[in-house]
Amino acid sequence: MRRNLNVPAFRAAGIICIIAAGLLLDQKLEFGGQIITNIAVWLIFIGVLWYASRAEQISLVACVFYATLGEIFLSLAWGLYEYRLGNIPLFVPPGHALLFMLGTALAPRLSDRLAWAVPLLAAPFVILLSATGSDTFGAPLFALLLLCMAFGSARKLYATMFMLALVMEIYGTWLGNWAWSPHVPWLGLTTLNPPLAAGAFYCVLDLLVTATNAALARRRATPAIGVAGQP
Repeated sequence: MRRNLNVPAFRAAGIICIIAAGLLLDQKLEFGGQIITNIAVWLIFIGVLWYASRAEQISLVACVFYATLGEIFLSLAWGLYEYRLGNIPLFVPPGHALLFMLGTALAPRLSDRLAWAVPLLAAPFVILLSATGSDTFGAPLFALLLLCMAFGSARKLYATMFMLALVMEIYGTWLGNWAWSPHVPWLGLTTLNPPLAAGAFYCVLDLLVTATNAALARRRATPAIGVAGQP
C-alpha cells in the first residue's frame, strides 16, 4: 500500500524534472538542445505509454493528437505565440500529455473548496488586467475556465491545470522558448507574455479527450449487427 501511494508522487516529481530540464536544454543548447529534448521526451512518453493501462493509453494518445492540432492552429495558423525557432518543437505535444498526467496525479489531492479558490483568487487580476487594457484576451479565456468548472465533470483537474499551465508558461517565456504576441490576431485583443488564463486551453483539451474516450466506449458497447439484423 505504501508503495502505491508513493508512485504518483514519484511520477509527479519525474514529470516536473523532465519539463524543467527539457525547456532549459532546448534554450541553452540552441538547435542541438531541441533535438536532444525531442528524442528524450518522446522516449519517456513511449515508456510511460507502454506501462500505462488501456484507458490511460487511449487518453495519452488522444491528448498528443489534439495537442498537435492545437499547436498547429494556435501557433502557426492563428499566431497567438511563436516558438524560438519559428517551428513547433516535436517535444511539445508529448510534453502537453506529460503535463496533463501531472495534473491528473495532483488533482485528486485538491478539495472542492480549494479548487474554486483558484478562479476566485485569479478573478481580480483578470479584471484589473482587462480594465487597464494589458490583457483583454484574459477575460474570454477566464470565462471559458469558469464555464468548464461550472458544467464540466473535472473541476479539480481544471483548477490544477490552470495553475500548472501558468507556472509552465512563466518558466518557458522567461527562458525564451516561446513568446506570446502582444496583439491577438483576428480579435483585436491584447495579451501578456504569457497570458494569465492560458490554462483555459487545457480545459478544452480535457473536454476533447473525455469526448473521445466516451465515443470509443459507446462504440465498444454497441453490438455488431448482422445482415439479417441479428447480432
